[in-house]
Amino acid sequence: MHKVLAEVRTWHRPLMVMVSAMAALVLVAAVGLLVDNREILNESVWLKPFKFALSFVLYGATLAWLLSRLRKAKRFGWWTGTVFALTGVVDVGFIAVQAARGTFSHFNDNTDTFNQVGQRIFSSGVIGLFGASLVIAIMLQFQRVGDAPLNRAIRTGVALAVSGMFLAFYLVGANGAETRTTDAYGQPVDLAGSHTIGVETGGPGLPLVHWSTEGGDLRVPHFIGLHAIQVLLAVVLLLSVLATRVVWLRPERVRARLVGVVAIAYTGLMVATSAQAFRGQSVIHPDGQTLGLLGGFVALSLLALAFTITSARRQVAVPKHAAAPERTLVP
Repeated sequence: MHKVLAEVRTWHRPLMVMVSAMAALVLVAAVGLLVDNREILNESVWLKPFKFALSFVLYGATLAWLLSRLRKAKRFGWWTGTVFALTGVVDVGFIAVQAARGTFSHFNDNTDTFNQVGQRIFSSGVIGLFGASLVIAIMLQFQRVGDAPLNRAIRTGVALAVSGMFLAFYLVGANGAETRTTDAYGQPVDLAGSHTIGVETGGPGLPLVHWSTEGGDLRVPHFIGLHAIQVLLAVVLLLSVLATRVVWLRPERVRARLVGVVAIAYTGLMVATSAQAFRGQSVIHPDGQTLGLLGGFVALSLLALAFTITSARRQVAVPKHAAAPERTLVP
């Protein structure tokens, strides 16, 4: 534990301060979910800050660790991470304040001064978060920060995370949807945008995440992409543990190829759910086209998996009849 804490202390400090603040917000929002009965669009006013804070804990800690492993342009990376940390605190802070006020953080087009100023800062923050993530992703594409499996997981995972974050531009109102609803106190609110497609905002949704069960919801691929890096890092850790018992998993190139196979499948999931959302289709009601697209990626992944495993096992197999050649003494 002492070694783990010592390692964490070397991570990007501003990002870890942000992570600590987000962890505190997770607790505050969790209490709010339990004791505050105010709702907007049929969900607790504290659900959104809870989800955002938890997501930023995971993503922020991952970035803090990644930046500590940079070998080149470390100072530039430090400043980029600091921009992300500051922007994250401001944006999620605005979400929390709006929740406390019992009104909307996203899409809110009301004309009161606080909301108008906050919306401009919030929208700018989305650009800042995406820009910082994109810069870090580009830096990691050209640096080797670990062994082959880890390096592939980092490069692919960060690229998918940035792609998922790109959907946030559509999530902050670029889809042009306009809705008139009410806040937690019954006051009218104009929404200039929506995360759902094909249905009105605030309809039935899945437990906790509240993704729409009636129409398309862009929060699904946004979430999947944003947390790709954590999934792929977990795969690297699992393969490393299994390699202590499975001989053919020990070569780096084999584990790197397997990480690539998982990345293909994960990319397919993100692409399929994105296409599904833009077509106005609920994530729990896929049609033939969605299943066909997803099935294509699954088939490709299974073929790659079979090839990788067969090749790896063949390379470590030693024929039982093979024996060392006898030496002949020459007089």
